[in-house]
Amino acid sequence: MTELGLPETIQACLFDLDGVVTRTAVVHAAAWKETFDDFLRGYEGERARPFDAVADYDEYVDGRPRADGVRTFLASRGIELPEGDPGDPPDARTVQGLGNRKNELVLEKIRTDGVESYEGTIRYIEAVRAKGLKTAIVSSSANTRDVLRSIGAEHLFDVRIDGVVAAERKLPGKPNPDTFQAAARDLGVEYRRAAVFEDALAGMDAGRSGGFGYVVGVDRVGQSDALYKHGADIVVKDLAELGDNE
Repeated sequence: MTELGLPETIQACLFDLDGVVTRTAVVHAAAWKETFDDFLRGYEGERARPFDAVADYDEYVDGRPRADGVRTFLASRGIELPEGDPGDPPDARTVQGLGNRKNELVLEKIRTDGVESYEGTIRYIEAVRAKGLKTAIVSSSANTRDVLRSIGAEHLFDVRIDGVVAAERKLPGKPNPDTFQAAARDLGVEYRRAAVFEDALAGMDAGRSGGFGYVVGVDRVGQSDALYKHGADIVVKDLAELGDNE
């Protein structure tokens, strides 16, 4: 499997969506910033410190299910909110309401600007499948299927474990490994024979703790050291760098 840059034992590849397959991480970061900054205007001092679209995004929300991201970031500012209900309106001052506001903004930005894929990733996935390896998309996003369809990539994945599936199966999100493990099980592959491809620190933690055979960190924002610290076996700027896929 050296032509793919993977150990010979790997039989399946599990890919994150945002930041690995699609150029949507920046869209999510912008939506989180607008959501949180609007919310924090009602506070003073440290609690009112604006959301940092790089540092706070990477540390508290990237890769996590939406509600978990809300809770984790607000906890960093010493703020607690009522949980609310999934159907809360986007102006509700609840965890679910803030999450719905963020999702509303993301969808608006995607409709306005569209979605782009990373061509190096698409070529790599095609090369992986040509070698007979199985593939899965593993994302906390509830919009995964629509995003894949928008870039014509739904056919590249044998299994999809996203925010919708995770909710149905009651799977905890990243940094827990459960969604990646579910993808491996659905593919019929042992965890140690599956490789994880992630750009988020929470995703690295999931790969490290889940018993997977190889964890590839994709560094889109200059956080190579942090990706290694959180469990990457190798870090690349683009999947085209792996093996002979360039």
